[in-house]
Amino acid sequence: MSQEASQEEDRQEEDRLLLGRAQEGDVSAFEALVGLHQDRVYGLALRMTRSEADAAEITQDTFLSAYQHLKDFRGEAAFGSWVHRIAANHALMRLRHRRVAQAAEAELQAPEFTERGTLADYPVTDWSRDAEEKALDAELGQAIQQAADRLPEGYREVFLLKDVDGLSYEQIAEVTGDSIPAIKSRLHRARLALREAIDLFYNRDNRGA
Repeated sequence: MSQEASQEEDRQEEDRLLLGRAQEGDVSAFEALVGLHQDRVYGLALRMTRSEADAAEITQDTFLSAYQHLKDFRGEAAFGSWVHRIAANHALMRLRHRRVAQAAEAELQAPEFTERGTLADYPVTDWSRDAEEKALDAELGQAIQQAADRLPEGYREVFLLKDVDGLSYEQIAEVTGDSIPAIKSRLHRARLALREAIDLFYNRDNRGA
């Protein structure tokens, strides 16, 4: 057994011992579990929402939900995986609420028409901001991050859950409610988009050489 696998086994054993105590009402044991897993939960929430404030709230909500349902957890999966799925669910709900709010705001800001059917005001397009969002940064890592941020939310969610956080297709399906074929299709398209960003980065550097 590799050292990494042995360490992971030790971590899971520690989780099981703390979980058993927490389910019997030991609050300090649950606090220890929070301490062991809060960084990963916060990291997932931050990557999904791109907002430190949202990530902090999601982390708090995740462990509150975990505490409230602690006695229902039967250990079919590792505690870390269970908490991870709770966090992903909270992040997805936050993203969906954000989409609804943005759609409502866009509707309020839609162009107005006069009685004769002409535009009352011509919308002003911020071309400079659009160019900034599409421009590749000097560093490859930032170029990939920018490309990931530009992915449609459904694609970005699947990419983060599978390639960054290592969830299985079955776990992602449980979190998102989507079919595994649909998840695989979105993941494939997300990977192609990121590969294109990497190609653009290197091609640009070659042109400048």
